[in-house]
Amino acid sequence: MCIYVYIERDRLIMNMTNEYDSMLIKAFGKSPKLRILDFLLDYKLNDFTKKEIIEALGMSKVTFYKNFKDLIDLGLVIPSRKIGRATLYKINLENPMVKMLIEFEMKLSLKIAEEEGKMKKIVEVK
Repeated sequence: MCIYVYIERDRLIMNMTNEYDSMLIKAFGKSPKLRILDFLLDYKLNDFTKKEIIEALGMSKVTFYKNFKDLIDLGLVIPSRKIGRATLYKINLENPMVKMLIEFEMKLSLKIAEEEGKMKKIVEVK
């Protein structure tokens, strides 16, 4: 896993390269929209400028802007506040699709943990 950490506007931001894949990315692939959603889901309580999201994901601006508008139009991502001329965005935790994604990721994590626990028991018995 390769994670780059930097500080912008007094906040710690992590840039994850393609070597790290979350449960959602492993399950559904590395589409740009899913990468954006996955990043915002990882930092549910934070809000970010478009620039911060682009840099954290290492995504090209063209790819980002092609996909980000759809996420806003679907209500998955919402503007949270303005700082000067910059608008900050966050995941819309009230959106039913976002709630489903969070629940799915939780269930998938529990299933994988359970399977790994079973594998450990099998290895310990030998």
